[in-house]
This record gives sequence, structure tokens and C-alpha cells, in this order.
Amino acid sequence: MKPFATIQELKQQLEAKKISAQELLSYYINRFKTYDNQIQSALEIFEQDSIQQASSAVGQLAGIPGIIKDNIAQNDRMLTCASRILQDFNVPYDATAIKRLKQVGAPLLGRANMDEFAMGSSTETSAFFKTRNPWNLEHVPGGSSGGSAAAVAAGLVPWALGSETGGSVRQPAAFCGIVGFKPTYGLISRYGLVAYGSSLDQIGIFAHTVYDVATICSVIAGHDERDSTSLSTAQKDYTQSLDGRLPDGLRIGVIKSALYAQGMDQEVIGAVEQTIAQYEKLGAKISYIDLPSLDYSAAAYFIISRAEAASNLARFDGIRYGARAVGAKNLKELYNKTRYEGFGDEVKARIMLGNYVLSAGHADEFYNNAKKVQRLIRAELASTFNDVDILLMPTHPAPAFKIGAFDKNKLQMDLQDYFTCPMNMSGNPALSLPCGMSKQGLPIGVQLIAPHVAEELMFKVAHAYQVVTDWHMQHPMNFK
Repeated sequence: MKPFATIQELKQQLEAKKISAQELLSYYINRFKTYDNQIQSALEIFEQDSIQQASSAVGQLAGIPGIIKDNIAQNDRMLTCASRILQDFNVPYDATAIKRLKQVGAPLLGRANMDEFAMGSSTETSAFFKTRNPWNLEHVPGGSSGGSAAAVAAGLVPWALGSETGGSVRQPAAFCGIVGFKPTYGLISRYGLVAYGSSLDQIGIFAHTVYDVATICSVIAGHDERDSTSLSTAQKDYTQSLDGRLPDGLRIGVIKSALYAQGMDQEVIGAVEQTIAQYEKLGAKISYIDLPSLDYSAAAYFIISRAEAASNLARFDGIRYGARAVGAKNLKELYNKTRYEGFGDEVKARIMLGNYVLSAGHADEFYNNAKKVQRLIRAELASTFNDVDILLMPTHPAPAFKIGAFDKNKLQMDLQDYFTCPMNMSGNPALSLPCGMSKQGLPIGVQLIAPHVAEELMFKVAHAYQVVTDWHMQHPMNFK
């Protein structure tokens, strides 16, 4: 077995009976035991027998293991969102995405570490431990889905699920040198995903290749009657159009204001410019455009996400959900004590800010204006896609930063979402691809953005790039 095998390669080996599903499962469990003490990507790896019992023995992902971010419900497993307030919560049902994965035989190895309640950009706010970047253990893997990204990047699993509210799949994918995908809002059911910002959240996918991401998407996407925001789209095979060629006459719009934004790392600019040149060689027509609303998207995202977080996390009070604090003398003290002890500093800060922007006298000034900006972003992107087929921009302004680098600079940490959150605000699908390496040996990512429900086109364009480049084939040496 090679540690960084793709889903495609593993399926071929299983079909040829070169390896059995049980041997494959043992192999990946042992890789976690051997290597995860270095990166701490998993909160829990399940017992092998219980993994085999939980999923079907047949199907298109039979025998091919993945790991799940710990804010997505897995029946009869712990679900903590990396928070003390949920540290003993055992969930009694499967998320729709999990149910569909089990139906096609996917073994789910465990629960991946994350920023507490998905609030963070580095996986440093987990209540249990920090996850490290497999390329350099002194650096963060990104967040909030850093555990999922690090596990795939280190070859501990071939794929993983994460979630996105403002870029929490694409940014860690870029930091870890893998593919990270956020679907059109409503394409993948949110049923069973613990809500952070309900109008922004989506389950996303990590893998080494676009083909593998499309394979997982084919399984979990599609309408779900249990999710009121689910789109009326049927399940389909997104790998069918992946022939390694660009569509004839493809028009790619490069967002110039993002690529050459103030403070951009020169190595990131260089890697993205090389990606643009590669697409030109493949026959794409390149144009440079500006998106004025990009300048306002981060501020509007901060307000909307915090407001929705305050509303969604109100249920974690020690009575309806969450571990109940002991020693309280009355109901008010019980609420205060439970939430004070159960939530970390980042979550508390976002709840307080969210309640402030929703409060009487401030809602019009902040929340309602932010929703207006959100509508402008959606309209501007929709208009832009009249002139281009796909948009291209950096995923992040600089490679992965060191652990603790922004402990005293909260704004700088928040701005990690600057290039990713506009697509959560608009609901457009977006995908991050590895496109280079810094001189320090840290991965660099570029993202593609497509019109609503144009995942098929986006996968085709991204796959064509991977056919003629090898960035996705580079892996951290210490985990080979």
C-alpha cells in the first residue's frame, strides 16, 4: 500500500483483489496510531469492528475510509464540535451526508478535530488540542476544518468531510496542499450539521484530486426533504465529464483586485500567475476583472455569521443541550455558569458580538446593512457570470502561518476569510486547488468559483489543470 493513494487507485486495487477491505481499514487505522500523535488531527478513531458494522459492505465507496469533522452527526457516536459544553454528547442519528456515505459502503474512521463550533481559521480554538500542519509542525493547518485537512494531507485517510461558513474547507485545503470543495448552497444537505451560520454553512469535501472530490460529491449531493434549504436537484455522477480537457472557448475571469491586493505574499502571486498561464496554454480565454463588493464582503460576513451564531448557540444552555454546570443556585446562575464554563473564549466573543449587532438600536445599523451587502454580492457575481464562465483568485493571501502567530492580533486572524467568505455570502460553489509551494516548503492554493449549481463545469476545469500539473502529487516527507 502507498500512503497517499487516491480513491480511484484504491477502488482499482480492491476490484483487482490486490487488497481486501479489511486490510485497507487496518492499514489506515494503523497510520493514525503511528503518525497522528504528531499532528493531532483526530479527536477519536473508532474501534475497527464498530466501523465495519456501521456501513454497508457493498457500494461505490465500499472499503475506502474517510474521517468526518466533529460537527457532523454520526449515529451512536460522540459529537462535541471540539467544545467542552458537548464533551459527553452521544448523537442518536446520522446526518444525511453520513447516511448516504454508509449506504455506499464508506467506512468512517472517526471524528476530526476542529475549531470549537467551527469558529476559527487555524484549528487552535479546539477545547481539546491544537492540530498541526503535516508540512511543518510549527504551522497551523488552517481552519476550522483543520483536522480533516491535516488527516488527508498526511495520508491518514484518502478523503474527509469538513464544513464551511466562511472558507473553512478551502483555506485549510490550501494550507495543506490538497483539494477542498464548497458546494452551491443547498446542494449538499445540512441535516445533521451543527449550525453556526445557517444561511452560510455547507458541508464540504477534502481529497487529493478533483476526481476524488467529485466522487464523494456524487454520493452525498442531492435533494433532502429533511433540509428546508435543500435544492431540488437529483443525485448525479459528477465524474462523467472529467475527460482532462477544458470546454471549448472557456472564459476565465481573474479577480485582479484579489490577486494584487495590498499585503499579498509575492510567492502566492507568482504561483497564481503560473496557474493562469497554464490555463492559457490549455486554451482558456483570460480576462482580468474587478469585483468592488469584495471590499465589503468580509465586514458583512463577520456581522451576519456572528448574528446567526448567537442565535444558533442559544440552545446550548445545559438544559436543552450541553453539559450542565453544577452548584448553581438559580436558573439565571445555571445559564451563566454553564455557558461560561462550557464555551471557549472565541465562541463567547462571537456570541456577544452577535447579540450586539442583533440588539434593539443596532440591528438596522449593522445586521440589516450587512444583509443588503450580501444581496449586492450575489447580484454582482450573477452579473459577472454573464461575461465569464469561471472565476479564479487566490485562496489565501499567504502560506500557513505559525501556531500562535495571531494570538494578539484578532483582526489579522479574522481576515484569513477575506478571499473565501464572498462565496459563502453568495452561495456560489468554489474549489481550492494546490498550485505551488513556497520557499519554506509550504503549499499554496488557488480557487475556482462557478455559477450556482455549475459544479460539473467547475470540476471539469479543475481536473484539466491537475492532469497537466503535479502539485497534488506532492506530499509531506515525514509521513511517507
